[in-house]
Amino acid sequence: MTVPLPYGRTMTAALAPLRRAFLVLNRWLAAPLIRAGGGPLLTTPLAGSILLLRTTGRKSGLIREAPLGYTVIDGRVVVVAGYGRTAHWFRNAVADPEVEVLLPGALIAGRAAEITEPDERRAAFRTLLESMGVVGRLTLGNVSGKSDAEVDLLAQAFPILAITPTAIRPGPFDPGGVGTRINTAVWVVLGATGLAAVMSRRRRT
Repeated sequence: MTVPLPYGRTMTAALAPLRRAFLVLNRWLAAPLIRAGGGPLLTTPLAGSILLLRTTGRKSGLIREAPLGYTVIDGRVVVVAGYGRTAHWFRNAVADPEVEVLLPGALIAGRAAEITEPDERRAAFRTLLESMGVVGRLTLGNVSGKSDAEVDLLAQAFPILAITPTAIRPGPFDPGGVGTRINTAVWVVLGATGLAAVMSRRRRT
């Protein structure tokens, strides 16, 4: 069952253009940066922590990627569908729960399942929203002062997935990963810059 999204009139009007803007931003900036091991650079109090969720397209069978805010609860990675049940990544994960999660420091395989038990869902929603920083509170609301009934309404509209890890996969900073090559290049540049600075000071003296 699809629950209407509890956004106000202004946010509802802005939802479609915001969604298109985020699709462009995620495709050309966030996803490539996280894929290359730059996830820690996106982790701030403003936006919270960001992962890259890989699902299998329910129609295409192709791998689809979605950058998402997340938290970790009882050993599971927890994410929320900010566009409700129409979010493509959510529908993909429900159709095929075997997913991959690229965290800022690790790549894991996991099995996704929606949290539906009311008490567990409510607690997870509160924890997740608190961890998503200012951006999460602006888009999904500040739940710190809301009653359990109000949080339940939000959690019904914005379903939550918990991903239970099943395996650790080689990530960008594991042996052979792209992150190791990026780090090598960074250290080479830093070393060359430092050497040039030393030589410059010696010439001046």
